[in-house]
Amino acid sequence: MSAPGVLSFTQQGWEQVLAKVKRALVYLDAACAESLHWGCGSTRLLEAVGGPACHLREFEPTAVGGGADQPKAVFVLSCLLKGRTVETLRDIICRSHFQYCVVVTAVNHAVHLTANHVPAAAAAELEGQQPVFEQLEEKLCEWMGNMNYTAEVLHVPLVLAPAAPHLALTPAFACLFPLLPWDVHLLNSARPDKRRLGSLGEVDATALTPELLLQIRCLVSGLSSLCEHLGVREECFAVGSFSRIIAADLANYAPAKNRRKTAAGRASVVFVDRTLDLTGAVGHHGDNLVEKIISALPQLPGHTSDVMVNVVELTALHTEEAGQNVVAPGCLAQSSDTAAKALWEALLNTKHKEAVMEVRRHLVEAASRENLPIKMSVGRVTPGQLTSYIQLFKNNLKALVNHCGLLQLGLATVQTLKHPQTAKWDNFLAFERLLLQNIGESTMSVVLSQLLPMIKPSNQRTKDDYSPEELLILLIYIYSVSGEFTADKDLGEAEEKVKNTLAQVFCEESELSPLLQKIAGCDSSINLTFHKSKIAVDELFTLLRDIAGARNLMKQFKSVYVPGNHTHQEIVSVTAQMQKVDTALTNLRRT
Repeated sequence: MSAPGVLSFTQQGWEQVLAKVKRALVYLDAACAESLHWGCGSTRLLEAVGGPACHLREFEPTAVGGGADQPKAVFVLSCLLKGRTVETLRDIICRSHFQYCVVVTAVNHAVHLTANHVPAAAAAELEGQQPVFEQLEEKLCEWMGNMNYTAEVLHVPLVLAPAAPHLALTPAFACLFPLLPWDVHLLNSARPDKRRLGSLGEVDATALTPELLLQIRCLVSGLSSLCEHLGVREECFAVGSFSRIIAADLANYAPAKNRRKTAAGRASVVFVDRTLDLTGAVGHHGDNLVEKIISALPQLPGHTSDVMVNVVELTALHTEEAGQNVVAPGCLAQSSDTAAKALWEALLNTKHKEAVMEVRRHLVEAASRENLPIKMSVGRVTPGQLTSYIQLFKNNLKALVNHCGLLQLGLATVQTLKHPQTAKWDNFLAFERLLLQNIGESTMSVVLSQLLPMIKPSNQRTKDDYSPEELLILLIYIYSVSGEFTADKDLGEAEEKVKNTLAQVFCEESELSPLLQKIAGCDSSINLTFHKSKIAVDELFTLLRDIAGARNLMKQFKSVYVPGNHTHQEIVSVTAQMQKVDTALTNLRRT
């Protein structure tokens, strides 16, 4: 095992699971499947299961149960064993012929006690005991139809999806997002008048809903397990009101308090509200190939952080259309391919131009090792050039198998370079730069007036025009980078024009995307009236104003925008600002 880190933490967890899955039917939920995907790969799990058939299934209410020749099941779940999750477990087991069930949860037993309303004092007395898990084990035997059958429930912290040695994602918490002033109104609706909250600054753990508190505690449980693996005693720091609640919960988490007493190392954990810097998430001023790949290629179904790579070019199928639904897509995660992992890490850490050259270099070296007839070339790297190198592997099965991961990353690069979205990247960047030049000189109403002609219905749009989803990205960028502004009559009129035009565009879409369906609360443009669309857009602009004022409570770093001259404008990300915080923390420790 490698030195303690996010990758070894995840792999160690999966080793515990793999020890349980021999000849079992394995059910995974989406978040655990994504952790497996980045951590050690599905191939590793299939090898541990053994047998000729594929025994992996998605954990869902309609999942197929086990037959008479499948007596063992392992359920790997990222969530609390409560509510619908337990109901789904019951339904699957009752329609199966299992005699041995193992349930793995990524959530600590201490959090299950909290979820079952066990007081803190009583929970402390249960240290070393796991009554919630034991009760579920009895239920599992009952559902299997024989109390003498075997059931196990255990906790394994499968909370991370390690995309790189120093970058890990938390797919189970992809929907956990900082609160906005809009949410304060929702929280106040359930509070008496005398206890109403005045602003986000007044929100603490006691003000949150039980469901949100439990979600935070589940995240804290996973982070505490990571700190235990790293052997560190953490100091928690927070930037933003929501981060402050999470940091406080980790600091006061009972299992973490006990762990810190024996930890040898020290670490600083800094939580940052994403709403403080949405420009970094939606802007196009980054010069990174991976960012463009993730923006351009379609999302891998069920995943939050990987994409589908069309690998039909590596097959004998003649058209891409014919192969789309025949050949399984490739992806970016190559956990079992050392060479592909090295290329992936290089792509993450280099600029676009250097990254493309790195792809070419890896393809050339792989082709040379396989003695393929490669024609060397220098100068600018083109999609056609990369494609010609990839095609060399097509009719050589041994070479194809040996370098499958590398070829998927190569195809991802080619498809991104040729994608219309990549060509539009420069249009986004030009608008963002224009905005930065004008933001110090023009009012918000002028900026919105510049955006208005870009909002076009589907029957008037060309490939260079912005879709509704892309317009929303621009709006988020505008409001996030502008920060707090003064509302006046001109701004009200400009916003109203944009809102009316955007609402009409939503109504005229031939087909609503999943995002627009969610925003409009309607699954079809046929059923979307202008009135309903306008209500949705009004709520959207309320949230945009909340985003603009996200830094109002901060004393420092109140803006991501640094004014300059007409040739140099600067966006300072939260990451860059955190480097200043890190320097301050280091100096503080020295004193």
